Amino acid sequence: MLKVFDHPLIRHKLTIMRDKNTSSKDFRQNLNEIASLMVYEITRDFPVKAKQVDTPLCSCQGYELSKEIVIAPILRAGLGLVQGIQDLIPTAKIAHIGMYRDEETLLPKPYFEKYPSNMKDASVLIVDPMLATGGSSIAAIDRVKLQGAKDIRLVCLVGSPEGVEAVAQAHPDVDIYLASLDDHLNEHGYIVPGLGDAGDRIFGTK
Repeated sequence: MLKVFDHPLIRHKLTIMRDKNTSSKDFRQNLNEIASLMVYEITRDFPVKAKQVDTPLCSCQGYELSKEIVIAPILRAGLGLVQGIQDLIPTAKIAHIGMYRDEETLLPKPYFEKYPSNMKDASVLIVDPMLATGGSSIAAIDRVKLQGAKDIRLVCLVGSPEGVEAVAQAHPDVDIYLASLDDHLNEHGYIVPGLGDAGDRIFGTK
Protein backbone atom coordinates (compact mmCIF):
# COMPACT_ATOMS: atom_id res chain seq x y z
CA MET A 1 0.00 0.00 0.00
CA LEU A 2 1.23 3.48 -0.90
CA LYS A 3 -0.12 6.43 1.06
CA VAL A 4 0.80 9.95 -0.08
CA PHE A 5 -0.28 12.65 2.34
CA ASP A 6 -2.24 15.54 0.87
CA HIS A 7 -2.44 18.07 3.69
CA PRO A 8 -2.06 21.87 3.47
CA LEU A 9 0.41 22.05 6.36
CA ILE A 10 2.57 19.29 4.91
CA ARG A 11 2.57 20.93 1.47
CA HIS A 12 3.49 24.29 3.05
CA LYS A 13 6.36 22.89 5.15
CA LEU A 14 7.67 20.72 2.32
CA THR A 15 7.85 23.79 0.07
CA ILE A 16 10.08 25.47 2.67
CA MET A 17 12.31 22.40 2.73
CA ARG A 18 12.61 22.26 -1.07
CA ASP A 19 13.90 25.85 -1.21
CA LYS A 20 17.69 25.74 -1.67
CA ASN A 21 18.01 28.89 0.45
CA THR A 22 16.42 27.30 3.54
CA SER A 23 18.89 27.03 6.42
CA SER A 24 19.78 23.73 8.10
CA LYS A 25 17.96 24.89 11.23
CA ASP A 26 14.71 25.56 9.35
CA PHE A 27 15.15 22.40 7.27
CA ARG A 28 15.43 20.27 10.43
CA GLN A 29 12.53 22.04 12.13
CA ASN A 30 10.16 21.52 9.22
CA LEU A 31 11.27 17.91 8.85
CA ASN A 32 10.44 17.31 12.52
CA GLU A 33 7.05 18.97 12.12
CA ILE A 34 6.14 17.01 8.98
CA ALA A 35 7.13 13.76 10.72
CA SER A 36 4.75 14.61 13.58
CA LEU A 37 1.94 15.38 11.14
CA MET A 38 2.50 12.13 9.23
CA VAL A 39 2.65 9.87 12.28
CA TYR A 40 -0.95 10.69 13.19
CA GLU A 41 -2.17 8.93 10.04
CA ILE A 42 0.53 6.25 9.99
CA THR A 43 -0.61 4.99 13.40
CA ARG A 44 -4.33 5.16 12.65
CA ASP A 45 -4.75 1.37 12.61
CA PHE A 46 -2.40 0.55 15.48
CA PRO A 47 -4.10 -1.89 17.87
CA VAL A 48 -5.15 -0.75 21.33
CA LYS A 49 -6.28 -2.53 24.47
CA ALA A 50 -8.73 -1.47 27.14
CA LYS A 51 -7.37 0.11 30.33
CA GLN A 52 -9.33 1.07 33.41
CA VAL A 53 -8.40 4.45 34.87
CA ASP A 54 -9.70 6.65 37.66
CA THR A 55 -10.55 10.21 36.68
CA PRO A 56 -11.07 12.88 39.39
CA LEU A 57 -14.77 11.99 39.23
CA CYS A 58 -15.08 8.28 38.62
CA SER A 59 -13.58 5.15 37.14
CA CYS A 60 -13.79 4.73 33.37
CA GLN A 61 -12.47 2.61 30.56
CA GLY A 62 -9.73 4.07 28.40
CA TYR A 63 -7.29 2.63 25.89
CA GLU A 64 -3.56 2.24 25.41
CA LEU A 65 -1.39 0.97 22.58
CA SER A 66 -1.18 -2.82 22.73
CA LYS A 67 2.06 -3.17 20.73
CA GLU A 68 5.40 -1.56 21.30
CA ILE A 69 6.71 0.76 18.59
CA VAL A 70 10.24 0.85 17.21
CA ILE A 71 11.56 3.71 15.07
CA ALA A 72 14.38 2.52 12.81
CA PRO A 73 16.18 5.39 11.05
CA ILE A 74 18.49 4.64 8.13
CA LEU A 75 21.66 6.53 9.05
CA ARG A 76 22.38 9.26 8.80
CA ALA A 77 19.55 11.25 7.21
CA GLY A 78 16.86 9.08 8.82
CA LEU A 79 17.76 10.57 12.19
CA GLY A 80 16.06 13.76 11.04
CA LEU A 81 12.63 12.10 11.25
CA VAL A 82 13.04 10.47 14.65
CA GLN A 83 12.33 13.40 16.96
CA GLY A 84 9.09 14.40 15.26
CA ILE A 85 7.74 10.85 15.66
CA GLN A 86 9.07 10.38 19.18
CA ASP A 87 7.46 13.64 20.28
CA LEU A 88 4.07 11.96 19.76
CA ILE A 89 5.18 8.45 20.78
CA PRO A 90 7.68 9.06 23.60
CA THR A 91 7.68 5.37 24.60
CA ALA A 92 8.95 4.28 21.17
CA LYS A 93 12.31 2.53 21.13
CA ILE A 94 14.98 3.53 18.61
CA ALA A 95 16.89 1.14 16.38
CA HIS A 96 19.78 2.27 14.16
CA ILE A 97 20.62 1.01 10.67
CA GLY A 98 23.84 2.32 9.15
CA MET A 99 24.66 1.52 5.53
CA TYR A 100 27.12 2.63 2.86
CA ARG A 101 27.21 2.06 -0.89
CA ASP A 102 29.75 -0.52 -2.06
CA GLU A 103 31.85 1.15 -4.76
CA GLU A 104 32.12 -2.02 -6.86
CA THR A 105 28.63 -3.49 -6.63
CA LEU A 106 26.84 -0.17 -5.92
CA LEU A 107 24.74 -2.12 -3.40
CA PRO A 108 24.09 -0.87 0.15
CA LYS A 109 26.19 -2.59 2.81
CA PRO A 110 25.46 -2.41 6.55
CA TYR A 111 28.22 -0.97 8.72
CA PHE A 112 26.29 -0.53 11.98
CA GLU A 113 23.11 -2.05 13.37
CA LYS A 114 21.54 -1.84 16.81
CA TYR A 115 18.07 -3.14 17.63
CA PRO A 116 15.92 -3.36 20.74
CA SER A 117 14.94 -6.84 21.88
CA ASN A 118 11.24 -6.52 20.97
CA MET A 119 11.49 -6.37 17.17
CA LYS A 120 9.48 -9.54 16.58
CA ASP A 121 6.36 -8.24 18.33
CA ALA A 122 6.68 -4.50 17.65
CA SER A 123 5.33 -2.18 14.98
CA VAL A 124 8.48 -0.99 13.20
CA LEU A 125 8.71 2.34 11.38
CA ILE A 126 11.73 2.46 9.05
CA VAL A 127 12.40 6.14 8.41
CA ASP A 128 14.46 7.96 5.78
CA PRO A 129 13.73 11.36 4.19
CA MET A 130 14.38 10.11 0.64
CA LEU A 131 13.09 7.07 -1.24
CA ALA A 132 15.17 7.36 -4.42
CA THR A 133 16.25 4.12 -6.11
CA GLY A 134 14.85 2.10 -3.21
CA GLY A 135 18.12 0.22 -2.63
CA SER A 136 18.74 1.45 0.92
CA SER A 137 15.10 1.00 1.90
CA ILE A 138 14.99 -2.55 0.56
CA ALA A 139 18.22 -3.41 2.37
CA ALA A 140 16.94 -1.88 5.61
CA ILE A 141 13.71 -3.86 5.38
CA ASP A 142 15.76 -7.00 4.74
CA ARG A 143 17.81 -6.34 7.89
CA VAL A 144 14.74 -5.64 10.03
CA LYS A 145 13.05 -8.82 8.83
CA LEU A 146 16.15 -10.76 9.86
CA GLN A 147 15.42 -9.49 13.38
CA GLY A 148 12.01 -11.17 13.19
CA ALA A 149 9.92 -8.06 12.55
CA LYS A 150 6.64 -8.66 10.74
CA ASP A 151 4.72 -5.37 11.12
CA ILE A 152 6.90 -2.97 9.11
CA ARG A 153 6.11 0.42 7.61
CA LEU A 154 8.42 2.57 5.48
CA VAL A 155 8.12 6.29 6.21
CA CYS A 156 9.82 8.77 3.85
CA LEU A 157 9.43 12.44 3.10
CA VAL A 158 9.72 12.36 -0.70
CA GLY A 159 9.89 9.40 -3.03
CA SER A 160 10.32 8.61 -6.70
CA PRO A 161 8.02 6.33 -8.71
CA GLU A 162 11.06 4.14 -9.43
CA GLY A 163 11.85 3.74 -5.74
CA VAL A 164 8.27 3.01 -4.78
CA GLU A 165 8.04 0.34 -7.47
CA ALA A 166 11.32 -1.27 -6.39
CA VAL A 167 10.26 -1.51 -2.73
CA ALA A 168 6.78 -2.74 -3.66
CA GLN A 169 8.29 -5.50 -5.79
CA ALA A 170 10.82 -6.57 -3.15
CA HIS A 171 8.54 -6.23 -0.12
CA PRO A 172 4.86 -6.17 -1.07
CA ASP A 173 3.90 -6.68 2.58
CA VAL A 174 5.40 -3.33 3.66
CA ASP A 175 3.24 -0.19 3.51
CA ILE A 176 4.92 2.98 2.19
CA TYR A 177 4.09 6.46 3.48
CA LEU A 178 5.24 9.63 1.69
CA ALA A 179 4.72 13.35 2.11
CA SER A 180 5.20 13.67 -1.65
CA LEU A 181 5.56 11.36 -4.65
CA ASP A 182 7.92 13.33 -6.89
CA ASP A 183 8.35 13.15 -10.66
CA HIS A 184 11.39 10.98 -11.43
CA LEU A 185 15.06 10.18 -10.77
CA ASN A 186 17.73 12.03 -12.74
CA GLU A 187 20.80 10.39 -14.25
CA HIS A 188 22.65 10.71 -10.93
CA GLY A 189 19.92 8.97 -8.95
CA TYR A 190 18.58 12.15 -7.32
CA ILE A 191 14.85 12.69 -6.89
CA VAL A 192 13.40 15.49 -9.07
CA PRO A 193 12.30 18.04 -7.91
CA GLY A 194 13.37 16.58 -4.56
CA LEU A 195 15.27 18.28 -1.77
CA GLY A 196 18.91 17.79 -2.72
CA ASP A 197 21.04 15.74 -0.33
CA ALA A 198 18.85 15.48 2.77
CA GLY A 199 21.68 14.39 5.05
CA ASP A 200 23.86 17.36 4.11
CA ARG A 201 20.95 19.77 4.51
CA ILE A 202 19.94 18.34 7.90
CA PHE A 203 23.42 18.42 9.37
CA GLY A 204 24.85 21.41 7.52
CA THR A 205 27.72 19.43 5.99
CA LYS A 206 27.55 20.98 2.52
